Amino acid sequence: MALLEIEDIHSYYGHIHALQGVSLTVEEGEIVTLIGSNGAGKTTTLRSINGILPPREGRIVFGGEEIQGTPAHDMISRGIAQSPEGRRIFHRMTVLENLEMGAYHRNDRAGIREDMDRVFELFPRLRERIKQESGTMSGGEQQMLAIGRALMSRPKLLLLDEPSMGLAPVLVERIFDIIKDINRQGTTILLVEQNANVALEIATRGYVLETGTIVNEAPAAQLREDPKVREAYLGEI
Repeated sequence: MALLEIEDIHSYYGHIHALQGVSLTVEEGEIVTLIGSNGAGKTTTLRSINGILPPREGRIVFGGEEIQGTPAHDMISRGIAQSPEGRRIFHRMTVLENLEMGAYHRNDRAGIREDMDRVFELFPRLRERIKQESGTMSGGEQQMLAIGRALMSRPKLLLLDEPSMGLAPVLVERIFDIIKDINRQGTTILLVEQNANVALEIATRGYVLETGTIVNEAPAAQLREDPKVREAYLGEI
């Protein structure tokens, strides 16, 4: 049984039919990526999974249980955490306070300290900035904090939405190295990423979304060699 199964979901923004029968699976231990152009439905798919935009039709099964009617605030306790597009950290809070917010639903102090240490091992810069207001940090540091905050809930599934957005190439490489480390440590990842080249380099499998519909699904290495994918998303002709 897959960790996450999405079956024929239809999601709407008002009367706009944003997702039109999306189906996908994520096996435990995988990195699965969603690629597609702006407006294809990538972020909407994540919003449907985590309860922010519940689908009107279809099923979302996580860990063997249907979750499509679960409120967004209950998803953390079920084992799903997200690092959202645009980071959305608490700018007036310190790095430490932001990380503590990621563990707000937990009361296992020893486990929280253990996960805090794990975050600092992945992102040593955050340890250096622990008392700094997060709004005064660089974009790369804020992205590290957004991912670290999500990890503080000890998720089974980590949803990453555009982690490379607005970052210099050298920082993009660093962030994706860390994402691979997080996966190697046992966290399953569903990655939405505009930079399809980098996403397909680290992913196990990938799905291609176009106007709310899955049009291709294959192992990441196979998608990288697909002529249509290369032309449309990898900047090759």
